[in-house]
Amino acid sequence: MGALWGVTAMVMKKWAKILRYVVLVVTGLFFFVPFVWLISTSLKGENQIFSYPPQWIPSPIRWQNYVEAFQAVPYLKYLLNSFTVTALAVLGNLLSVPPVAYAFSKLHWPGRDKLFLLVLATMMLPFQITMIPLYSIYVKLGWINTYLPLVLPDFFGKAYFVFMMRQFFNNIPNELLEAGRIDGASEFRIYFQLVLPLARSAMVTVALFAFVWSWTDFLGPLIFLTDPDKWTISLGLSQFTTSYGFQWAQLMAASAIFIIPMVIFFFFMQKSFIEGISTSGIK
Repeated sequence: MGALWGVTAMVMKKWAKILRYVVLVVTGLFFFVPFVWLISTSLKGENQIFSYPPQWIPSPIRWQNYVEAFQAVPYLKYLLNSFTVTALAVLGNLLSVPPVAYAFSKLHWPGRDKLFLLVLATMMLPFQITMIPLYSIYVKLGWINTYLPLVLPDFFGKAYFVFMMRQFFNNIPNELLEAGRIDGASEFRIYFQLVLPLARSAMVTVALFAFVWSWTDFLGPLIFLTDPDKWTISLGLSQFTTSYGFQWAQLMAASAIFIIPMVIFFFFMQKSFIEGISTSGIK
């Protein structure tokens, strides 16, 4: 009887594993289908895009859409502008977030917890609430039509990233830091030589989120950039709208190129990203 129960349990465990993989595959396909449709549409002629039933495999394949996308707008200039803004945003967060999170996690000073609650409270304010007062401030500073409004806030640390890295630092044993202090290491040496090497995965996670948020930001460039020569690619994609409607094939081709850097960045950083998410306690 016990052997029968054992075999039954093994079979149920096997089927549960199969069901889990089926659910994961179906969920993956659910998110992958829009990407496939994007690539498919970018290779179609205008007469195939709205055909019914939908045509998944273009015939003939029209690579000319990608050439026309680059010719229709100054695409390379927009890409360079986006890379500039995004690189500075990532750099700013990597320089500012870890020390702030470390101070909230491992250092003890008066009002620390209350100030951290205030930092968390800023996460409840969407950008749409603060953009008008921010715009007024930037106008007085003469920063409109520059990249400073898009980049400078990142050098003061975003609240979400501070919270995430603080959660990671909380998992570092205090005994490790105390050992360094007993050996005579200064707080700066402990931070740079003990803490930062352990926080590599969390920093990769911050870099990935900062990259995606800055790369895909549309509202910020729309408000603060008035010169088309300074537009980012997310804003430049709007130029594929004409008085006669959308240039769908060229827009999809441009959008496909737009998402390639994010895919490449995640592909190379996915291991550290997943590790950073799991160790930071963010679900």
